[in-house]
Amino acid sequence: MSILDNFLFKTFPYIAIGIFVVGFIYRYRQMGFKVSSLSSQFLEGKRGFWGTVPFHFGILVIFLGHLTAWLFPGLTLAWNSSPVRLIAIEILAFSFGLSVLIALAGLILRRLTHPRLQVVTTRMDLAIEVVLLVQIVLGCWIALGYRWGSSWFAADLSPYLWSIVKFNPQINAIVAMPVVIKYHIVGVFLILLLIPFTRLIHFLVAPFHYLWRPYQRVMWYWNRKAVRSAETPWSTKQPRNN
Repeated sequence: MSILDNFLFKTFPYIAIGIFVVGFIYRYRQMGFKVSSLSSQFLEGKRGFWGTVPFHFGILVIFLGHLTAWLFPGLTLAWNSSPVRLIAIEILAFSFGLSVLIALAGLILRRLTHPRLQVVTTRMDLAIEVVLLVQIVLGCWIALGYRWGSSWFAADLSPYLWSIVKFNPQINAIVAMPVVIKYHIVGVFLILLLIPFTRLIHFLVAPFHYLWRPYQRVMWYWNRKAVRSAETPWSTKQPRNN
């Protein structure tokens, strides 16, 4: 067990969690209206659909799978006691991971090549997307190279994560794991650290913050009298921004 292992798996998680909590509270209280995904659907929606929808659905399924293995390790191991169920969950997890990988690569390419999106893209947007891409690549690598991940996650990683919650990190099992898994674990805490500085923060508040935040001013670029008039001809065409 080296000094680097102690820092990465004992100290760094608390640094990441601390920055995440403080950063989220500060940004929400001081810049409430900026806690947004800055949706690009109005700027370019058709091509974005094939990247945005698979990415969001895929990342949600993967997140819930990891969360279940962490919170209910005994239930996860019981489910995996059947080879058929274990193989099914492995195929399902890898399929969603692969869809997230392809979708995220498409979203990054779209952000780099579309002139309208470049205007609303920051360096942190690209940084977090690259980190996410690396994290998904590592996850797919682990799924292919180190099978039955849901079982050893429940048996080894879940106790480690609970030891962090209890402020008594136990890293013996983590230190013995392959390097690619260690990188994947560090990547989780790195993403957590970066969330307050990126648009990813929006998933923590939407849609709940709309219940109590003040009204947001909306600027109209159309003739409101004409838009709201019953005599205005009905249009079957989708309105455009410009």
